[in-house]
Amino acid sequence: MTIKEAKEICAKLECYDETLSEEDFFLYTEALGFLIEKTRKPKYMVALGGVYYARKDFDLTLKYYEMAADLGSEPAIEGLGYIWYYGRTGTVDYEKAFRYFSSLKYNIVAQYKVADMYKNGYYVAKDYNKYKQIIERLYEEVKDMENPFAPVPEIFTRFAAIRTKEGKNDEAIHLYCEAKDVLAQRIEENPFFGNLTIMKYLIKNLYELKDLDLKHINLFDLYELLTKPVKVSFKYDGEEFVVESVEEDGEVVINFDGKWFRNVDDFFAKASIDGMRLVVIGWELYDFGVIL
Repeated sequence: MTIKEAKEICAKLECYDETLSEEDFFLYTEALGFLIEKTRKPKYMVALGGVYYARKDFDLTLKYYEMAADLGSEPAIEGLGYIWYYGRTGTVDYEKAFRYFSSLKYNIVAQYKVADMYKNGYYVAKDYNKYKQIIERLYEEVKDMENPFAPVPEIFTRFAAIRTKEGKNDEAIHLYCEAKDVLAQRIEENPFFGNLTIMKYLIKNLYELKDLDLKHINLFDLYELLTKPVKVSFKYDGEEFVVESVEEDGEVVINFDGKWFRNVDDFFAKASIDGMRLVVIGWELYDFGVIL
């Protein structure tokens, strides 16, 4: 393998979810490993760490992020903050998380995680006012950003929660709806499990403030609908599909296209049509309706 060939493999197979075949996954990781060995460039270390993060192989993620962080990589430092904040390798270490996040003074993602630590009292003393000040400042920075991969949903949802706490529910609803639209675009391009988790809690918080309008629902509203027994129909490419949630032994399980899913998270992670995940083709699904 040459450096040129390895780069071509990476460009062809770049993917941060579980959709790669085992053969392609092996080829992709081998190419990244080769580029790391030959170039020592941190961007390849971060890319390989990201592949393993998406597959929840966090020990290998840690290895490659630490390699890149030692070379000053900001994405790697941010990633290490997440690993220790959430205890991805089995141990939560808020001191390490705070150290990594707080070292990135101009990184919006790292700064909202610092804010979270003040809100929750993780390693630092609880300080809601400091949390609010940071989020309000970051909101001003991101409010006009249009890139779906900018941290707009993360900041908007936090700001919406602040507004809810202040009793400004209409403003909070608007922020949640804006965040939902941007996040849906991001998920279509990158159905990373972390993005789906954000959407799940966004939907929960949104419909605690307003009723779900059954005449105007889309794919991600199923996070709310499928928590209890219901049938929902929708169309894709002219064909009608039905997803049904049913209660079994006190738990809600979901049936779609002849397959069963153990819960709503499992449904959003795996449900597909002709091999294409629903979350990736979400904008192409239409005519949603609850079957009464």
